[in-house]
Amino acid sequence: MPNAPEPRRLSIEPGGPVLIEGPVEIVREDGSTVTSDRFVVAVCTCRRSRMYPWCDTSHRRHRRPVSPPPGEGGPEGPGGRC
Repeated sequence: MPNAPEPRRLSIEPGGPVLIEGPVEIVREDGSTVTSDRFVVAVCTCRRSRMYPWCDTSHRRHRRPVSPPPGEGGPEGPGGRC
């Protein structure tokens, strides 16, 4: 494909932001756009950021409890409660 733009690389951080090789332009729910010309941009996925849609590491202060693996349940034993 001639003159095709280079693909952007996204990295998903478990429990954290999505890292995107920049520059990027994000369209918000209301149709407005925000841009960043940084070489890597952290986009918030938890919506806790005060700078949303950019990540400000707020997710680090509010850890979600870790769920047990499927089938192991919690204190109720295998299967857990509904």
